[in-house]
Amino acid sequence: MPPIVSIVGRSKSGKTTLLEKLIGELTARGYRVATIKHTPQGMSFDKPDKDSWRHLQSGSAATIVSSRDEMVLIKPVTQETSLGETARLLGEDYDLILTEGFKLDDAPKIEVHRRQVGPPLSGIKKLIAVVTDEPLETKGRQFSLEDINGLADLVEAGFIKPQRERLSLYVNNVPLSLSTFPKELVTNILLAMVSSLKGVGEVRSLDIFLRRGSGTEPRK
Repeated sequence: MPPIVSIVGRSKSGKTTLLEKLIGELTARGYRVATIKHTPQGMSFDKPDKDSWRHLQSGSAATIVSSRDEMVLIKPVTQETSLGETARLLGEDYDLILTEGFKLDDAPKIEVHRRQVGPPLSGIKKLIAVVTDEPLETKGRQFSLEDINGLADLVEAGFIKPQRERLSLYVNNVPLSLSTFPKELVTNILLAMVSSLKGVGEVRSLDIFLRRGSGTEPRK
């Protein structure tokens, strides 16, 4: 999975503005960035009597509305999904996933702080930096609201570059953390296997999905 960094902060602190600037800077450096926005309020992208609504009402587990220039995935869930589960829907072809919110998740976080909207958040896990309009007593790196280049340098060096080449392995939808040796072993086996197939050129990415019997029989 691509590295994930969450932008957190109090309401009206400027999270979206910072996110926009950071995306622009990293994109200008040639990186592919995807984003996820967390909203505690409910969402409704579908309306009764629309074809996609009818698909879901008929029992479809998920549906995609696709046009020439965009597509929207609509997937009903019975409980709030984790950040990791949501990120998997984006796929692997990104250098970084930036999120807005998810302050309780385990991903590394950058807090946006403005003096006028209240004190910094408390109890934030994996806080790697604070973007602030005033000096703070904190162990994490501090950046001014205008220092987007410095913040981008931190994200690039700490998260993007170390994972430009990566192997993501999921078993029963659970990600497996691999140390160096098994990661190299699995990578070499997969590359040797697909490289021997006819018509395969340089392998820059590889997707394999295996599904075995779930233990339930289809209804007759």
